[in-house]
Amino acid sequence: MKTLSERKGEKMVKVVVVGSSAIDLVVTSKKRPEQGETIIGESFKTVPGGKGANQAVAAARLGAEAVFLGCVGEDGFAQDILANLQANQVCTKKVEEVNGIESGTAHITLAEGDNSIIVVKGANDWITPAYVQKHVDVLKKADVVLIQQENPEETVDLVVDLCHSWNVPVILNPAPARKVKQETIEKATYLTPNEHEANVLFDTTDYRDVLAQYPNKVIVTEGEAGVRYHDGEKEVVALTHQVEVVDTTGAGDTFNGAFAVALAEGKSLEESLAFSNRAASLSVTKFGAQGGMPTRDEVERQMVK
Repeated sequence: MKTLSERKGEKMVKVVVVGSSAIDLVVTSKKRPEQGETIIGESFKTVPGGKGANQAVAAARLGAEAVFLGCVGEDGFAQDILANLQANQVCTKKVEEVNGIESGTAHITLAEGDNSIIVVKGANDWITPAYVQKHVDVLKKADVVLIQQENPEETVDLVVDLCHSWNVPVILNPAPARKVKQETIEKATYLTPNEHEANVLFDTTDYRDVLAQYPNKVIVTEGEAGVRYHDGEKEVVALTHQVEVVDTTGAGDTFNGAFAVALAEGKSLEESLAFSNRAASLSVTKFGAQGGMPTRDEVERQMVK
């Protein structure tokens, strides 16, 4: 793998992310409250988030030209969201403000070594097919397009369909979990669910039963256990790296952003997963969905160990 200094002067790959943006309202606590229970938390923070924005930031930090397509509300959170994306070198020229609507928010509880999240979509519901159609020129020029399911269902279907028709690789990260049309599953280049999302996606209690039907396409993230897929001959587990976990929020988004960058650079699937696993493992060592997302240098230093 080339170091960052060796890559200087090379043309940056373009990763276009169609997705949600939000401000995360994060509470930390020793435990989660039971139904009807009130407990005392330990801290509260507001940090930029949203799966789409997270993935765009991850891609930008890892050396891609990241372009973000999305919508924000008419509120103070919108300015915070845009300022953060721009500070991370993400292009926001095509982001639209929706009048009279609030920006997206995510309400996150960190407790017992994991997270629970409630998303309020707000302006993200205005990432409509009509919005996408206005920016097809951006999608056509992408090396890889990345989209998630905090977008409206019809928008996901359209983006995957368009990219398929143009032979532009498209990664569908089917999160949050919901059913996806079979046609969209077939047209997506890659699908990257976690274990729960995979079971919902394929209407099963054991997603491993269907991996062989989608070789080198369905990539299931299993947290600290690694990433599972079928290579056409056998089931493969790409192992992750053991680290001291501070906050798992954003690990999946880091993985997806890194996966998009690696594929755009022409890496093999095996190389791309190794790169993505390393980036995701580094991301959980710091607080916040974006706070722990590593730079290219940080990942490459770990890759040579």
